[in-house]
Amino acid sequence: MMATYGHNSSKRSGGVRGGSVRNFRTTAIPGSVRRNTVLPSVLTFLVIVASGSLLLMIEKGLLNGMETPPPRGSGKRVDFIQQTERRERAAVDVESQILQEIRNRTIRTMCSQKNMPHDLWSLTPPQRKTLLQHVLVNDKYGFLYCYVPKVACSNWKRVLKVLNGALENVEVKGKMDHQHDLVFLASMKPEEIRYRLKHYFKFMFVRDPMARLLSAYRNKFGEIESYQKKYGVEIIKRYRKGRPLDNSLITGDDVTFAEFVHYLLDEDAEHMNEHWMPMYNLCQPCALTYDFIGSYEHLEMDAEFVLQQIGAPAHVRFPERQSWYKPVTPETIQYYLCSLPQKLLRELLPKYILDFSLFTYALPNINTQYCRH
Repeated sequence: MMATYGHNSSKRSGGVRGGSVRNFRTTAIPGSVRRNTVLPSVLTFLVIVASGSLLLMIEKGLLNGMETPPPRGSGKRVDFIQQTERRERAAVDVESQILQEIRNRTIRTMCSQKNMPHDLWSLTPPQRKTLLQHVLVNDKYGFLYCYVPKVACSNWKRVLKVLNGALENVEVKGKMDHQHDLVFLASMKPEEIRYRLKHYFKFMFVRDPMARLLSAYRNKFGEIESYQKKYGVEIIKRYRKGRPLDNSLITGDDVTFAEFVHYLLDEDAEHMNEHWMPMYNLCQPCALTYDFIGSYEHLEMDAEFVLQQIGAPAHVRFPERQSWYKPVTPETIQYYLCSLPQKLLRELLPKYILDFSLFTYALPNINTQYCRH
């Protein structure tokens, strides 16, 4: 799969960066597209997911063929292990390429619908404001990064600060300032915005919608007092039966997941807090054509690819996850989703349907029989 990116696709300053460079072509799928609705139909989504899964299985089946191990005592065990590791890395790399190709085709197809926005200026003023407030600019290396909270955005901001000289390296300790030493597209004039949209490398990172939502819930309501006071107290006052009549007794630190989901269903997606606003609304992939959309699930590899594309110095590395990091596993997601009443669950998923469909994430298995297990 060969493709070209207009900016810094072949330059690195400060030494050559190791690893293979993956290029992706964004090719539109020929054929007619339904144009009578903004939201994709469930049927369309299922076809896309099924097609993508089939392609992934075919490719992985072709790539994962293993040679028979040599007999014991042959002296070739180390070579065999190294060959196996290389095959596994290559398989993961190709799988990511296939995912990127499927995602690009899906976005092109769905964004071609009549009522979808087709550029920045076709967005409503509130939509455009949200997007511009989430696009970070680096003029030195010529790129735009749309950050999505709970998708490694703090670490990407560290990288940006290293690239602009505000931080010595990504391992510098201290609380992240999410505004200082960063340049936002929202701070620029229309002609400056147009120039950068045309000439700069543009990227964003996405994550399984329910994993991101659960990460936000556990972090903000379990650990951050300001969120507990601002959102938690209000959620409990609205949705908890039998709550204390004295509001001063409500601390907001014990919001249940079901109460949080109740709150989300009553919120307009375009006015949500950025930590649980759908990724689609934050970065508007139909209005802004991204050169690369990375996955949280392939974070290390996709981050390295982006650093190669922008020509970052070889010593600049994407930060490793902190020791205190608590991963959101598929089992954890299933546990929380299955704890919800079916009515709430059926209403929650459509709220994030564009995140599932555009970024090719499979809907979780939430049928009653499965949840019983």
